[in-house]
Amino acid sequence: MSNSKINNLDITNAKRPKTKDIVVRDEYDQIREFPITGELPLTIFVNKKEVVTLMTLGHYPESLVIGYLRNQGFIESLNELISVHVDWDTNTAAVKTTSDVESWENKLTHKIVTSGCGQGTTFSGVWDEIKNKKIKPDKLKQSTIYTILKLLHDKNEIYRKSGAVHGCAICDDKKIIDFIEDVGRHNAVDAIAGNMWLNNITSENKMFYTTGRLTSEMVIKVAQMNIPFLISRSGITEMGLNVAKETGVTLLGRAKGKHFLIYNGYENIVFDEIPKPRPSGAPDVWERR
Repeated sequence: MSNSKINNLDITNAKRPKTKDIVVRDEYDQIREFPITGELPLTIFVNKKEVVTLMTLGHYPESLVIGYLRNQGFIESLNELISVHVDWDTNTAAVKTTSDVESWENKLTHKIVTSGCGQGTTFSGVWDEIKNKKIKPDKLKQSTIYTILKLLHDKNEIYRKSGAVHGCAICDDKKIIDFIEDVGRHNAVDAIAGNMWLNNITSENKMFYTTGRLTSEMVIKVAQMNIPFLISRSGITEMGLNVAKETGVTLLGRAKGKHFLIYNGYENIVFDEIPKPRPSGAPDVWERR
């Protein structure tokens, strides 16, 4: 483990392996080595005050910690952080900040258990703050959606090896800027949020992609990051749709290959590559998925 300075932030680099090999038996009663996904608890302390324990793969722990504090509304700028030190011997992340941690007491005592993988937690103050959030709409071409979905098809490295993870990505109209997998999709979102701050990645004209369903928690996190488009290969929940309508996030779900459904923000999609019509009598693609 090493320490470095990023924007005057003292930060460790405590990256853990994504998978580990174990011995298993298959359906032929044959012994073989097979990778499993890492999962460890990481307890975040801010100015020595315990905030939360996250279950994580541990490959981007510092980014996860920073993104979590950002998306939960505890910090508003990277400049508020003095140091982020992750120690896997104690499974802790020690954060020093210039913020008044005592003022967080009300937030810390009012938690909402969400439907996120591994039971995500959102602090109640975030729900109040999000009501005033309005995302400036951009335009997104259908052809761009197809380009990004094709690029994402070759990702999900850990999932292909061992399963048990969700993947998230931040993209522009030509490339995948960052892709992260973790045991919970909310962890992957937070890690990307942290990386965006650490690498000065702006949210303008960006798309966020997730393999998980579009719950209220997911939409809130993307809105907190000011990203106008959220795309998923999965479906959506009622609360997720309501939050998107309030904040102006354009939602696309069931996105795979040449297929997608627009749940919110239809007026922001430019249909420049409409697929050929289905053959007469062919079953509706959504009935088969």
